[in-house]
Amino acid sequence: MSRSLPPLAALHAFEAAARHEGFQRAGEELHVSAGAIGHHVKQLESWLGLILFQRLPRGVVLTSAGQRYAAALTPILHQLAEVSDAARRQGDDKVVTVTATSSLVSRWLMPRLGRLRDRHPQIELRVLASMHPVDLARDGVDVAIRLGPGRYPGLKVDLLMEERFSAVCSPGFRASAAKLRLPADLLRYPLLHDEPEVHLPGEIDWGRWLHSCGVAYSGNSGARFSHTYLCLDAAASGQGVAIAASPLIGDDLRSGRLVRLFDHQVLGPHCYYLLRSPQAETRPLVHAFCEWLIAEARADQETVWPEVAP
Repeated sequence: MSRSLPPLAALHAFEAAARHEGFQRAGEELHVSAGAIGHHVKQLESWLGLILFQRLPRGVVLTSAGQRYAAALTPILHQLAEVSDAARRQGDDKVVTVTATSSLVSRWLMPRLGRLRDRHPQIELRVLASMHPVDLARDGVDVAIRLGPGRYPGLKVDLLMEERFSAVCSPGFRASAAKLRLPADLLRYPLLHDEPEVHLPGEIDWGRWLHSCGVAYSGNSGARFSHTYLCLDAAASGQGVAIAASPLIGDDLRSGRLVRLFDHQVLGPHCYYLLRSPQAETRPLVHAFCEWLIAEARADQETVWPEVAP
């Protein structure tokens, strides 16, 4: 039986425009211009013989017909995405896709991939370094590692690692800083700053770290970096002192690339969590990968660290 279906691109554009209540943000999501979204919506309106959006001097508003059509269309597109994803995976079952922030990928996950190959040579890992939230099913992602409070409704969640913040520098920098004996002495040296890839309340920065040591801090003009891994690279090259969380510096401390200046640590307010959808968890290779990640994180956390400050 033949079916008369509207253009899929027009449906996709309309669904995004309805969800965002406008053409501009829909275009940003789909990486096209607002004008292209408007063209697709007009094409769909012509095909349906309905006005879906009322055009106003400052934006657009769904008509009652557009509201009804969007409400019916959204679950259909979600189902289509799930069916298509399942079909794609049937022919690509060895691929496991994981997403994490750039710094966690470069400083924690990447150095461990050799052990993953040895343990699970059948897994073909696809790594996406991203700081933005993802829809696991829609974006074809099996596993996400996210820093946050641990509330992720509808997903299987495991605590992976906590954050313990230490002041670190290169061995050469420490050897040359003869007067750097106490945390208060840091104010006379270049402090390196990173801009968090994910902005969360209560983040540990130099102000909070020094305050926990009883040191007043009013700011520092040291260099700033867009990612933590860049800040740590600067510290390792002798440019100054950085503060960073234990998952991102553990390997560098063990190798001697970085050294901790003091035993003092500050426990961060958030943790790294391992997320996956219930559907992804049923895949044996995804399950094996997650078990491997948890074991690696557990071994990393069992490294001997001094007592963490509250």
